[in-house]
Amino acid sequence: MIPLPFADTGEENIIKKVGGSPDQKQHLENLGFVVGGTVTVISKISGNVIVNVKESRVAISEGLAQRVMV
Repeated sequence: MIPLPFADTGEENIIKKVGGSPDQKQHLENLGFVVGGTVTVISKISGNVIVNVKESRVAISEGLAQRVMV
């Protein structure tokens, strides 16, 4: 398992764990980051990560992306 920011760009990954505080977990789940779901890193800009998750493009901060393990 590795944190999402370290995943290769363009490669589809399966979400294995979502960590953080209860509020952070809920926010990530609302965005579509659920265990067993797939996520693809589109680009990384200044630590922020743009991903495809649940057929949507989402930008999250590096801090939040560190909570998602793939």
